[in-house]
Amino acid sequence: MKLSTSVADQDPTKGDRQAAQRSLTTTVIEPKRGWAALRLGELWPYRELLFFLTWRDIKVRYKQAVLGVAWAVLAPLMTMVVFTVVFSRWLGVEVPAQYGVPYAVFSFVGLLPWTLFASSLQRASSSLVGSSSLLTKVYFPRLIIPMAGVLGALPDFFISFLVLCGLMAYYHVVPTWNAVWLPAFVLLALATSLAFGLWLSALNVLYRDVGYIIPFLIQMWMYLSPVAYPIENVQGPLRVLYGLNPMAGVIQGFRWALLGGHPPDLLVAAAIGLVAVLLVTGFFYFKRMERTFADVV
Repeated sequence: MKLSTSVADQDPTKGDRQAAQRSLTTTVIEPKRGWAALRLGELWPYRELLFFLTWRDIKVRYKQAVLGVAWAVLAPLMTMVVFTVVFSRWLGVEVPAQYGVPYAVFSFVGLLPWTLFASSLQRASSSLVGSSSLLTKVYFPRLIIPMAGVLGALPDFFISFLVLCGLMAYYHVVPTWNAVWLPAFVLLALATSLAFGLWLSALNVLYRDVGYIIPFLIQMWMYLSPVAYPIENVQGPLRVLYGLNPMAGVIQGFRWALLGGHPPDLLVAAAIGLVAVLLVTGFFYFKRMERTFADVV
């Protein structure tokens, strides 16, 4: 009977060398480039974490507040009253005839997207520093934290929108059919706050001075946006500069969707383009700085 023998049986040392070579195989891991480096696909398995972080921010916001969610109603209402007294009564700002609504409704429609943007930007910018204990303990896509800060402003927006509906009913203002475009402008406002929030949240981890600048920046930004005055009052070269302010296009779109008037001009197109650029670059900058968050925060 003939028996077959392996190479290792004929030469035991040769088999040992082959096993040693297999054990010394080197695996080279290289960083991904382009869109693959963002690993946006990781966000979907962590969707429940996004929901719970958003719900946590909402609960903490009103946990020890005496008036609770009533602040979502009082804040825009009080701001509307101040705008009505200062801009309409004292400064004589008039609502263009194309809208045909009282100044109170006109200003509240402008306050609605602005409050959504300002509150979501404020929370997104400080979200990483506020979640420092979570960053240093467990791994998860860090993009979830500023995204939760942005989404946490939506409940206040919906409550304020109900107040606007009551205000429009009181003044007998009927919304136009353009209101079907309202969700698109809401998404544009959220995308704007997320685009700036990605940059500011990452910078806030490295430079804590950013946290002190953000409230001042938001306050100045509001007066540079057509919240309390109509965009039609801005003409000439200043109108071109308004294209650098994406919230000008968002506010103009809100008023067109709810009150009618002239359709949005190139301001909306400029807002979409600028937000797209800031969002893409913000994603890459955020992912680049992500490796240092746990060490610096």
